[in-house]
Amino acid sequence: MDLVIGRVAKTHGVRGELVVDVRTDDPGTRFAVGSVLRGRAPKGGGEKNYTVTAARPHAGRLLLTLAGVADRTAADALRGVLFLIDAASVDSGDDPDEFYDHELIGLAVTTVDGDAVGPVADVLHLPGGELLAVTGADGREILIPFVTEIVPTVTREGIVVDPPAGLLEDLPAEPVEG
Repeated sequence: MDLVIGRVAKTHGVRGELVVDVRTDDPGTRFAVGSVLRGRAPKGGGEKNYTVTAARPHAGRLLLTLAGVADRTAADALRGVLFLIDAASVDSGDDPDEFYDHELIGLAVTTVDGDAVGPVADVLHLPGGELLAVTGADGREILIPFVTEIVPTVTREGIVVDPPAGLLEDLPAEPVEG
């Protein structure tokens, strides 16, 4: 399984610099000068390796320069590229409160009363905080705020939630069409 450590958002300037949305807790190591990044083009595109020649923080993102990407045209061609690592190469360690998204996906979610909610399908990282996207028994997506008050127990065996009134009950009667 691959983990995304960054995504090319856009270009910066005319010399091939890329604006990267960082999705790793260790950007200093992952995007260090000389690092080789595995990049996957969007929409099922191929993969290619890129060597980092410069990296610097800028406005909450990372400005990255890659070998062979010397101008705006070459940089624009990389828009949307995902930088990946193999999930097997990372582990959240021994801290009981630290988990990587891939370690949570697939875990069973139950309430404090023992009722099954469903498996975690995704972990959403939004500006206001994280949400667990859980697939309910009827196939609907249930979004649960990933905060201690609502998710008191997280282990590698499963997740226990203590939902406030209405969080699980107020699901629409029919699936919502998009």
